[in-house]
Amino acid sequence: MTHALVTQDQIDSYRRDGVVMIGGLFADHVDALRAGVAANMEHPGPYASENRKEGQSGRFFDDYCNWTRIPEFAQVIHDSPAAEVAADLMGSQTVQMFHDHVLVKEPGTSMATPWHQDRPYYFVEGAQTVSFWSPLDPVTDATLRCVAGSHLWEKDVLPTRWVSEEGFFADDGQYMPVPDPEAEGMRILEFPMQPGDAVAFSYRTLHGARGNVSDTRRRAFSLRLLGDDARYVQRAGPTSPPFPGHGMQPGQRLREDWFPVIWRRDG
Repeated sequence: MTHALVTQDQIDSYRRDGVVMIGGLFADHVDALRAGVAANMEHPGPYASENRKEGQSGRFFDDYCNWTRIPEFAQVIHDSPAAEVAADLMGSQTVQMFHDHVLVKEPGTSMATPWHQDRPYYFVEGAQTVSFWSPLDPVTDATLRCVAGSHLWEKDVLPTRWVSEEGFFADDGQYMPVPDPEAEGMRILEFPMQPGDAVAFSYRTLHGARGNVSDTRRRAFSLRLLGDDARYVQRAGPTSPPFPGHGMQPGQRLREDWFPVIWRRDG
C-alpha cells in the first residue's frame, strides 16, 4: 500500500522523469516550517550563506543541517508523511535522514539558483534518493525547475560554487560541464505551487530556480532523504555538506547515529 498522497502514476513519473509534484505534502506543517525558518535566519548555523554576485539586488539566504537544533524542523521530519512518501517514490524499505536545507529569496532578489545536481556535492551514491522542495509562500516564477530525465544521464554535472562559479573539484573527465537547459531545448518541468506542496526529485536531477522578482518573499524548505541502497562514497575534494569527522569508509551505509532511519516498512 502506498500513502494516500501518492498514486502509481506519480511513482512511475518520478522514476521516469526524476521529478514529480506531491500536492499538500507539508500542508499541515506550514506554520511550523515558517517558525523554523524564522529561527534559522535569526540564528544561522555554521554553513549559512548570503548568495549575491556583484551588482545584484535583494537577499538570497540559505543554510542547511539545522534539524537537530531547530525543534520545528525535527517535528515536521518525524510527524509529516514525507518519509513514507519518499519510500514509495524510491521503492525502498527504509528511509534514512540526510539533511535539511532552507532557501529564502527576499522580494526583488535577482540571483537565480544555478542549474545543478545535488549528488555530486554529496558523499552519497545510490539510486534510491529523494529531495523534497516545499515553498512556504505561493510561487509561480520563483518555483523549482527540473530537467526531466537528467537523473539518467551517463555523467554527473560538475559541482560548482554558486557565487564564484568555481568548480568544487578539478574536472578530470568524470563530470560534464553545467548545461544551459533552455538553450539546449531540454524538457524543463516546473509547477505553480501553494505553501505545503512539494516537488520530489532525485539527487541526480538537474534543477535550479529563477530569482524572485515579485514583491513577496519566497521561503522554501528542503528535506533530503536516503533509501536502502545509499552508500558513502569518497569524492575528489570537500563535500557540501561536509559532516567533518564522520569516520565512514567507501561502500558503508551512512552511520545511523548521525543519519537516523526515520521510517521502516512493516513486514
